[in-house]
Amino acid sequence: MYNARYQRCAAVEAEAKRLGIVLLSLPSYSPNLNVIEQLWRFTKKKAMRGKHYADFATFRAAIDECLDRIPTDHREALASLMTRKFQTFDSDSFLTA
Repeated sequence: MYNARYQRCAAVEAEAKRLGIVLLSLPSYSPNLNVIEQLWRFTKKKAMRGKHYADFATFRAAIDECLDRIPTDHREALASLMTRKFQTFDSDSFLTA
């Protein structure tokens, strides 16, 4: 999750503890780890790059169309883009040297 205040508030932390969830915050300035940022980058590339829209309605329609085509036309391209590529470490590996 982002390191936003509303995500670190006592209510969220208490509910996570009650549910047995460990909250992990994304490092600052790490859009490559946030899948929604990857989707937005893809959408901008498909719907906006090198294009001019006469008005906001047309601009919005282009973005909506791109997002609507995710399950069909863009499925394959997004399958590899929208993966969580996290490197994990065993906590014991930090203790051995």
